[in-house]
Amino acid sequence: MYETVELERRGAAALIRLNRPDALNAWNHQLGIELLDAVGSVAADDEVRAVCVTGSGRAFSSGADLRDLTARDRTADGQIDVQTTLTTIYHPILTTLRRMPKPVVAAINGPAVGIGCSLALTCDLLLAAESAYMLLAFVNIGLVPDGGALALMSARAGAGRAIQMAMLGERVAAADLLRAGLVDAVLPDDEFHDGVLATLDRLATGPTQSYAGSKRQVNAWTYADLEAQLELEASIQQEMAHSADFREGVAAFLAKRPPNFCGR
Repeated sequence: MYETVELERRGAAALIRLNRPDALNAWNHQLGIELLDAVGSVAADDEVRAVCVTGSGRAFSSGADLRDLTARDRTADGQIDVQTTLTTIYHPILTTLRRMPKPVVAAINGPAVGIGCSLALTCDLLLAAESAYMLLAFVNIGLVPDGGALALMSARAGAGRAIQMAMLGERVAAADLLRAGLVDAVLPDDEFHDGVLATLDRLATGPTQSYAGSKRQVNAWTYADLEAQLELEASIQQEMAHSADFREGVAAFLAKRPPNFCGR
């Protein structure tokens, strides 16, 4: 059914895998469209009582595919239109995962970067392999975090950790993620697959309504303004897409050289 996403049923559980392993599961337009469909499908299926989101190969997701990004539609003034992609594809994926009345597990099997980090943080329970890490790499190309990353990260680990990761753009290893509360468990790489499935099976055969009720409470207390935050991020991100630093950041990335930011 899909080319860039795999959807697998395991009893009352559903596993969604980002499936561009050669690109470290970077998000291109097709992956976004297919992931949106897959997430909507499991959310609407009453037979699915628990969901797992993970990546194929050695990465969870390396974030947005910059080559795909530069080929996207342009705004009236000729800038890359990032806001439309965020509001019509990325945001519905994230809010559906956050609001669906069933538990969602992020199985972080490797790097979770950029929008991949946001995707993981949107989930209810985060399990990380020992070799996994998170990285808010937006700053390295002159952008700001999106996909609710800073709101979700602040809720789990505080604003200090969120702004540190946003501004420094450095990898945070799984053990440090656990200490900060950004993931709920770290499993040895050779035990990760079985550990994830054990947790998923437990949730899929547990008291689904109880899980949904707990999730509603957390959403009401912690994430009540998530949609407004996503809209703000999309607006700010579109501002950044107009900047000279963004153009330089993308050019440097594609040329595999350090960027020379000018502050404008």
